[in-house]
Amino acid sequence: MPRPSQMAAEIDLAADVLVLGGGPAGAWAALAAAEAGARVVLADKGRVGTSGASAAANTAVIAAPDAATRAVVMERRLARGFGLVQAETVERVLDEAHGRLLDLGAWGYAFARDDAGAIYRGTLRGPDYLQLLRRRLHKAGVRILDHSPALALIGDRAGAAGAWGVARAGGARWRVRAGAVVIATGGCAFRSKALGTHGLTGDGLLMAAELGATLSGMEFSGQYGISHVAATVTKNLIYGWASFTDATGRRLEGEDPFEILARHLPEGPVYAMIDRASPAIREGLRRGQPNIFLPLDRLGIDPFTERFPVTLRYEGTVRGVGGLSIDPRGATGVPGLFAAGDAASRESLVGATSGGGGPNATWAIASGCWAGAAAAAFAAGTDARPDGGPVAEMPLLDDAGLAEGLRLVQDELFPVERNFIRDGAAMRGARQRLGEGWRRLRRAGRAPAAGLDAARLLRGRELAAITATARWINAAALARTESRGIHRRRDCAATDPAQARSLSVSGLDHPVATKSEAVR
Repeated sequence: MPRPSQMAAEIDLAADVLVLGGGPAGAWAALAAAEAGARVVLADKGRVGTSGASAAANTAVIAAPDAATRAVVMERRLARGFGLVQAETVERVLDEAHGRLLDLGAWGYAFARDDAGAIYRGTLRGPDYLQLLRRRLHKAGVRILDHSPALALIGDRAGAAGAWGVARAGGARWRVRAGAVVIATGGCAFRSKALGTHGLTGDGLLMAAELGATLSGMEFSGQYGISHVAATVTKNLIYGWASFTDATGRRLEGEDPFEILARHLPEGPVYAMIDRASPAIREGLRRGQPNIFLPLDRLGIDPFTERFPVTLRYEGTVRGVGGLSIDPRGATGVPGLFAAGDAASRESLVGATSGGGGPNATWAIASGCWAGAAAAAFAAGTDARPDGGPVAEMPLLDDAGLAEGLRLVQDELFPVERNFIRDGAAMRGARQRLGEGWRRLRRAGRAPAAGLDAARLLRGRELAAITATARWINAAALARTESRGIHRRRDCAATDPAQARSLSVSGLDHPVATKSEAVR
């Protein structure tokens, strides 16, 4: 079983703050740390500016420039949170994001304008937004390691002290020793093929848990996105104006598009047509979210007049809620370890409902800035330790073993019959099967270190993170014996007022869910 400290680092760096993940949350964390005077290294699995869910499309963001707008947003978030939203978090997120959106404008980002010519800051064009952040990172002196996934943190339960990883090109090992680390590696979509989520495999969750960090909100992960069966875009906005039919043309009734699809897809194909949108709405949809229509246009489908087959793609914790538990500064329970964006739990902002879209994009800005600033302050009071490392197992499975392990997890999480609406007995069966998958990885982790291949190391760690994340979801979903928001249980259909509290999940070999204090 190879450990980081046993492997020579061909790229050896030191920094005050190491940020893992180059999406919006990671970029904002790095900028905030650099603004505080820290030496910052940012390592990303892909290329900073092009990787992650936000880089693939436009995204909404909550812009609340005045008291009236803030009041509306506050009321909406509290109403939609199923009793788990904390008003203080919403206020802090709105404050931080408002200031940073102004910064974006000052840096040259061209916001759209409304019909009256006023600047509209409620939408960000993903590619433009992230490329601007990349330029700001360079200007701030942040050292960027593109295509350099982290595999394990350096440190122990006394604190995080850096990370170790590999470069995709050439397979060189890198090590960054740091006074503090920010996990901004995104959520986990379990390789569901939803656009922009292929690299989102929960890597940061696993690395943090190996140091003893806990998670929360993991049961609120029954989130799916709607897409054409042959496409990967899972923007759901247009389906609010859709009619749904089955293979015979029979109209499928219901108010909630997700519930309609979850109920009827197990029986056969379901088709959508956006025939309830007025001409003005159609024009607005095409202008505001053009990427939604690209796959349909390429297939020669007019979605307003023709029906097309749709499916549900699982989005896991990317547009669900769960992630690492953090305090208001972005700190996990491990000294020197911070988290931001989809890698952190958004429960206090969105409660038991999806954080997809505006809430997640706004959270990425705010939580990234908080974590970066707090990490810089922490690093200023400590020295980067020279070495050490967690017991980070590196499963060395062959291609067949990797494929089998991934299929095992997907078979438990993707079917809407199992995960859109859950059932205690089925989840207990899943717990056993996922546990066996985890133990198989543990056994594979005892393979000798000789002949290590960087790509295979990465794939093994990704599978370990995917499997661990699935087990944390399972443990939390079993422990919440009620239905609340996007956690729906067939055997516990009612919402229990006594369970209006968070569940913390921890542990690797034996995940355990415990109840926290009730939300104030």
